[in-house]
Amino acid sequence: MPRLPPVLKLLQASVKSAVVPKAHISAKIAKTPTSAMEQAVGIMVIFTSLLVPAGWVLAHLESYKKSSTA
Repeated sequence: MPRLPPVLKLLQASVKSAVVPKAHISAKIAKTPTSAMEQAVGIMVIFTSLLVPAGWVLAHLESYKKSSTA
């Protein structure tokens, strides 16, 4: 078999199909249900972790613009 350039080796590897075993996943009812308060706290944490950094970037957008043009 002739030697292939590295790029063609990558393409050849992506064409080969690999057999992946089926995952054994089963859904069960939670032993202790999540309360409304726990759900609210979880949602607040997720939104805070996404919105606070975005808000900080937007609040400092003008300083970013000034530093990139200087």
